Amino acid sequence: MYEGRNKKDLKKRLARIEGQVRGIDRMIEEDRYCIDILNQIVAARAALGKVGTAILKSHLEGCVTCAIKEERSEQAINELMEVLTKFIR
Repeated sequence: MYEGRNKKDLKKRLARIEGQVRGIDRMIEEDRYCIDILNQIVAARAALGKVGTAILKSHLEGCVTCAIKEERSEQAINELMEVLTKFIR
């Protein structure tokens, strides 16, 4: 599903996000300024959104393309619309 370089990139991004979340936890523990914490949360959410977008692109290029070729496009589109509705909230 995820080829070598793409998978490495995703894992690297997720490790960075994990570090950001640990940093947010540390900021809360240290009673840092609320706005600084909120800005870090915004950054972590944006980074997670980019990972989601990369996975969505991979899904479209791989799974959905395959489903269309196998004449399962209606199922793939319905599944995609369901997850996109959740993703964009």
